[in-house]
Amino acid sequence: MSVPSFSAVPDSEQAQAIATIVSAFTDDPVERWLFPESEQYLMHFPKFVAAFGGAAFRGQTVWMLGEFSAVAFWLAPGSEPDGEAIVEVLSECVAPEKHEDAFAVLEQMDQSHPKYPHWYLPWLGVHQPLQGGGLGCDLLKRCLAMVDESHLPAFLETPNPRTVSFYERQGFQIIALAQAGACPPITLMLRDAR
Repeated sequence: MSVPSFSAVPDSEQAQAIATIVSAFTDDPVERWLFPESEQYLMHFPKFVAAFGGAAFRGQTVWMLGEFSAVAFWLAPGSEPDGEAIVEVLSECVAPEKHEDAFAVLEQMDQSHPKYPHWYLPWLGVHQPLQGGGLGCDLLKRCLAMVDESHLPAFLETPNPRTVSFYERQGFQIIALAQAGACPPITLMLRDAR
């Protein structure tokens, strides 16, 4: 079996990269709590992905394996998610009775986010039919090799408990848990500089 190519995703192919994340997170506990109906998820989750990770396209720090088989959105030091767009998507697209819990979790995430220079991984996903074959691990290792060239730490939040051990195997450690009300917990993880 050949090794899939590793490359940056150009800005012109944002939609394809976001589609991989949407496919990867179809069964995610937090994302499906926010957007429980399939039609709602497919319509609104791409905007949420772009709000959290769109700055990575401007920084040219979105990478993929193969033809969008696996995609990772990294925000370089000094970049951050579009907070206004995140609030707008949650306010307009999530059921009002979930707002209090969703915004409480978002606030906890913000409070625990490192205030010093670091790389931030808002999204890493493998196209759903290809999951379980090692593509996510391969992509993460390649990305972390580039992160390590900067000698800075890496930070992420994972909304799926199944992925915690996956990230721990790559040197991430749990630093906090964000959870409020009915919203499933989100695990915040940090990998020290190397």
